[in-house]
Amino acid sequence: MRILIHNLTKEFAQGESTLRALGGVNLEVRDREFFGVIGPTGCGKTTLLHIIAGLDTATNGSVEFVGEKKTQAMVSMVFQDSALMPWRNVEDNVPLGMEFRKESAPIYKRAARFFLEVVHLLDFSTARTHELSGGMKQKVAIARALANDPEVIVMDEPFASLDAQTRLILREELLRIWERDKKTVILVTHNIEEAVMLCDRIAVMSASPGVVKCVLPVEVRRPRTIRSMSDPDFARCVDKIWEMLRDEVDRTMRQNRPSP
Repeated sequence: MRILIHNLTKEFAQGESTLRALGGVNLEVRDREFFGVIGPTGCGKTTLLHIIAGLDTATNGSVEFVGEKKTQAMVSMVFQDSALMPWRNVEDNVPLGMEFRKESAPIYKRAARFFLEVVHLLDFSTARTHELSGGMKQKVAIARALANDPEVIVMDEPFASLDAQTRLILREELLRIWERDKKTVILVTHNIEEAVMLCDRIAVMSASPGVVKCVLPVEVRRPRTIRSMSDPDFARCVDKIWEMLRDEVDRTMRQNRPSP
């Protein structure tokens, strides 16, 4: 599924004034691409994802999906905090999208078990969410997104709340899952190394109001693992992204500095 984003703007009412979160975003995400979005805090990255996922509407501009499948299940979202239902066990959290579409119980139960096996959590199918580690919760969230059989998966800093070692492991797990059927994925992250590890191309956004400053290809060969981080091409890509990003981070810090 290709995604074409044209002159996307978003404004929020803030008392008597207006906050402009997105200042005219133009992007093309290719079919089956793992696409990254990185930018300073407050530049509208999450707002952009919410509009793509249909959770919010743009003030102006458009998001166009180009592909054969155009249904309610076209886009699934993985949130930063996993957003699992604590009163349900792991297996019952996975097929929520299928339930909303009124699929039959035998179908969505088979799908739940299949995707729990994909993320290596089938043995925890009867566990409650409070019994899971943070990494396991995010694996359940990914299984839930996959079970919806979307054309596009959008991920909003899915590993941000996890410790460094768990993040490394889950990056490899996510790559393994993506290589299986290569859905179109859009990942928002603040972590440059994470973006380079996972993505084909990365959009660098400006300080608020966010626009796309540039889109950089990740010229690190696949398949990638933790060892890819020692590749000189990996380091060069990280340096190039930081070079494009640093001024925007500085500008955000200046914008948020209290007046004397």
